[in-house]
Amino acid sequence: MSWAFLRDLLSGVNKYSTGIGRIWVAVVFVFRLLVYVAAAENIWKYEHDEFECNIKQPGCENVCFDHFFPISHIRLWALQLIMVSTPSLLVVFHVAYRENREKHHNQKLYRNPGEIDGGLLCTYLISLILKTGLEIVFLVLFYKLYNGFKIPRLVKCDIKPCPNTVDCYISKPTEKMIFLYFLVATSCLCIVLNLSELSYLIFKHSIKSYLKRYMKKQQ
Repeated sequence: MSWAFLRDLLSGVNKYSTGIGRIWVAVVFVFRLLVYVAAAENIWKYEHDEFECNIKQPGCENVCFDHFFPISHIRLWALQLIMVSTPSLLVVFHVAYRENREKHHNQKLYRNPGEIDGGLLCTYLISLILKTGLEIVFLVLFYKLYNGFKIPRLVKCDIKPCPNTVDCYISKPTEKMIFLYFLVATSCLCIVLNLSELSYLIFKHSIKSYLKRYMKKQQ
């Protein structure tokens, strides 16, 4: 899978972000995207082939694997990474709209089309709320699908066509657990960064509005 589009998207958003937003971009790019591409993807690459059960009943191993891994970890993380980065397109589109509007009217309508104020501020806040919500949704989804954030060494399966309770073994559980905790931790860090940036922008805008009203009263 090519991640060039996501990389370009994050680079474009970085130009219009606050300091906290740039930290979020760095965390997503370095600690999530690069780690995913360089290491995590290879660890789960052959998870189905390396899933072994102590019986050779035709179909049993496939059914057990599908039961314990309804969605591949690595595909779910890839979907999460794409989905939480997509709301940033709203900011890019809004800035492009401002720039095209200036070209259409052939005059300067904004001090800086990429400055976070007015309508762009609302768009930016919406993108932060969407990113935070999607991060939480995927963490809850992951927890529900896999009964917690853990990789067991042994799972017991009694689903047909297995004739009885079968022991199945997951390969490299410790290595997978380490990367699982790392990716969950970075997801939680992104939530904290998004909430911090959201609070910062609301506080900054509130102070700015209060000062404007205060200056009008003084005049």
